[in-house]
Amino acid sequence: MNAGPGKDATAEAHALQAVEAHHADMLRQLNALAGLLTEAVEARDPAAGQETQAALLDWCDRQLVPHALAEEGPLYSGPHAMPEARLLVDGMLAEHQVIVGLVEELRTADGVAAAVAAGAIQRIFALHLDKENRLLMPFVIESPDLSLARAVEGLHELVGEGAAHHHGQGHHSH
Repeated sequence: MNAGPGKDATAEAHALQAVEAHHADMLRQLNALAGLLTEAVEARDPAAGQETQAALLDWCDRQLVPHALAEEGPLYSGPHAMPEARLLVDGMLAEHQVIVGLVEELRTADGVAAAVAAGAIQRIFALHLDKENRLLMPFVIESPDLSLARAVEGLHELVGEGAAHHHGQGHHSH
């Protein structure tokens, strides 16, 4: 993958690496929490199920939803303005709405319904991350007028805490 002309290819590669690593970390956390909730439901342990569901909801509220909202700003706005990426971004925005709706469903569900909602969040988020990693971010990097490094600079919701501080030098990350 080549950075567009006039861009710092190293900065673009570091930004891509940071976002992909953050995505992988988020997916690992989501998979673990959803798996624990399913196990608790299968074991018919309502107390463990409620505890795990609360932990998953807390993670969604602190990590997943803020990540989605942060993407809708600088990461999505540039490609959305370009005809060749508009439909992709529209589809990804629709996925955000589905994910947020499923988090709300999880909030009021219990037992099997909670495990089903958690599994749906898990699978849609995995698909969504795959599209971002394989389609959207390469498009941004290869577009001469866009920069992934600039789009994610200082946004810990998109690159994780450590990377936001390293790549956003001179800027506050909050």
